[in-house]
Parts: sequence; structure tokens; C-alpha cells
Amino acid sequence: MNAPSPASVEPPAAHLRVLVVEDEEKTRDSVAEGLRLEEWQVTTAADGNEAIRLAESGAFDLLILDWMLPDRDGLEILQHLRGRGIETPVLMLTARTKLDDRVVGLESGADDYLMKPFAFAELLARCRALLRRPVLRTGRLLNHADLQLDTRARIALRSGQEIPLTPREVDVLEYLMRYQGQVVTREMLERDVWKQTSRLTSLDNVIDVQMMRLRRKVDAEGAEKLIHTIRGVGYRFGNA
Repeated sequence: MNAPSPASVEPPAAHLRVLVVEDEEKTRDSVAEGLRLEEWQVTTAADGNEAIRLAESGAFDLLILDWMLPDRDGLEILQHLRGRGIETPVLMLTARTKLDDRVVGLESGADDYLMKPFAFAELLARCRALLRRPVLRTGRLLNHADLQLDTRARIALRSGQEIPLTPREVDVLEYLMRYQGQVVTREMLERDVWKQTSRLTSLDNVIDVQMMRLRRKVDAEGAEKLIHTIRGVGYRFGNA
């Protein structure tokens, strides 16, 4: 059975549940107080073990996670939660200035990061942006029509026949299927699949060529077309 269509509307404020993980008391209390003034339901944790216990036992809409914690750092917590299948959006707070460090955080499962020191207004804006993102389809097996993708084995089948895909094509197809029914822009693919955030030149041509090759394999002659071009914007996966 396919998962419900992703939601793209921020939940009502009174229903939002946020976990703030920060060992610095002043910062933790300030962030929590600000979010409560927005009528969000806020739970706080001061260390990694408490954060994991709360995240695993409660249904949160958002996790604000400090990278540097006294027992287990934020990166370790993030990897643990993602390994347990917890897909709650994560905004990581970090004092690390190196781009490589921030890339590691994103590749480990963070959805966004915010450099310290920060203004509360920016933190709130980033939280709201994450909450407006479509909820991804999760799980190892992704299905649509007669197409199935095993994200762990990295094997795609259409009508029971394996599709020979390159590693990059598997990455792109998984991304499209997790956002199925939603428009995926070239900027999203560049950021989340190609992991490029600071290029001087666009990857649009590279992405378009990659999509053309993927479409030829997935939407072979006679098959229902599942990958659609949204002119001037990007792509959408699903029925026409």
C-alpha cells in the first residue's frame, strides 16, 4: 500500500511538538521560551542520552539539536535516530565554521543547520521552513504502480524486471520517489543528491542529462510514464 500523499502545510501552532536539545542553559531556555510564545509545545533536553530517550518515546514534529553536547555529540545522536528509522526533521545548531563539518552533518541526516550565534527570528524562520516541507515517504521499499525500489539493496524493478541503474541514478530515483507527487526542483537535486551548495556555476545541464538517461531506463517504451518534466522548474514523479 502506498503511503498517504505528503503534506506541505505547516501544522497548526498549538499542535506542534518540538524537542530542543542544548546543554547551554541560557540558550536552551531562550529558544524554548521563544517557541512557546509562538504557542508551540516545547520539550527540552540538556544531554544526548536524554535527547535519545525523549526522541524515541515521543512523536515530535521537529528536533532542534546542538552539535556539541557533554556526553554524546549531536552527530552521533542524529545517526542513531536515523538508524532507528526516526525521520523527524532536524535543525542542527553548530559553532563549527568549516564547510566540510556542515556537509557531514547534512549527509548524516540533518535537514538544515544554523550557525551560532544566531538571531531567534532566523531560527524561527528555518523551523517554519522545515515544517512546511513535504513529509517524505520512508522505509526501505518504495513502490509506485509497477515500479519498486529497494533502497538498501539499491535495486529497482519494473514489472518484476531489474532496471540496470548507476549509483547516481539510484540516488536520484530514490529522491524522486520519496517526494512522489511533489515537484522536485533542480536546486533540490543539486543540494540533496549532488551535495553541492557553493558552486559558482549551475549543475542544471548535468542534472537534465542525468534525468534523461534515468527516464529512458525507468520509462522504457510501452511503460506508463512516471518521471515528468515540469518546464522551467524541475521534475515530478508519479502518474500524469
